[in-house]
Amino acid sequence: MIAFGPVPSRRLGKSLGVNNIPDKVCTYACVYCQIGKTLKMEIERRPFYEPGQIFREVEEKVQEARERNERMDYITFVPDGEPTLDINLGKEIDLLRELGIKLAALTNASLIWREDVREDLLKLDFVSLKVDAVSEPLWRRIDRPHKSLSLEKILKGMLEFRKEFKGKVVTETMLIDGIDYGDEFGKIAEFLRELKPDKAYIAVPTRPPAESWVKPAKEELINHAYQVFSEVLGEEHVEYLIGYEGNAFAFTGNVEEDLLSITSVHPMREDAVKEFLKKANADWSVVEKLLKEGELIELEYNGKKFYMRRLKSRE
Repeated sequence: MIAFGPVPSRRLGKSLGVNNIPDKVCTYACVYCQIGKTLKMEIERRPFYEPGQIFREVEEKVQEARERNERMDYITFVPDGEPTLDINLGKEIDLLRELGIKLAALTNASLIWREDVREDLLKLDFVSLKVDAVSEPLWRRIDRPHKSLSLEKILKGMLEFRKEFKGKVVTETMLIDGIDYGDEFGKIAEFLRELKPDKAYIAVPTRPPAESWVKPAKEELINHAYQVFSEVLGEEHVEYLIGYEGNAFAFTGNVEEDLLSITSVHPMREDAVKEFLKKANADWSVVEKLLKEGELIELEYNGKKFYMRRLKSRE
């Protein structure tokens, strides 16, 4: 199936997906990949589907969605492999422009050092780039790239792309348990300072990963990454992407649901929680109840208390 959705997405609102790469041709074999193990590892761009076929299938889905009065904020290249391996990506983007919906791609950025890849991505409105590590050993351990790829070239390619791109850029950093990140968060944050993404997302695997030993990072590590990124980029540019696509920031008037919704996006400092409860005419017993039920978790960072929604995927 080439076209699917529209599906709810925190990053993209309602997104209609385009699967322009067959299962599972990729430049990486990430340990946490939630599509499964890479079947064919490639770095040379080639054709996969005929651009006209992609256009027709997407157009059909768009018509169906419009008939049902479904909102579509983006058409997004989010395939079972790496979307930029498709040599016809630029042609497909040009064709899909006719549908009058904004276009996005989620890429691991492994081929962004290539000028032709950057030219294709420049045609989009929104691009998500993977930045799991900026240190070679960690990058090789987590993303397991094709042996001929160069991290230095990839990072430079991202910066080149950012200079020219007029649309929205976000990054995604996937955190997993059992990895010694050392001072990597500070190094990633310094790279992101230069890249200037509109939003830097901190993610954990929420579906079964390629390697059975992979588990989502613990809340303490996620919070640590959030704090380091925020100190460098500013809080407004950092968010969690930890599996609560549907209800994040949905203010319902239900104080418990709203508190869990906010803390699934970013941690709240103790004083911010108190302020929130005051506005909602509620008291601290709400927090105590959520802590007792295991819905909320209390963390400490630099001597201050933070509250975060507990990760369901750890259970």
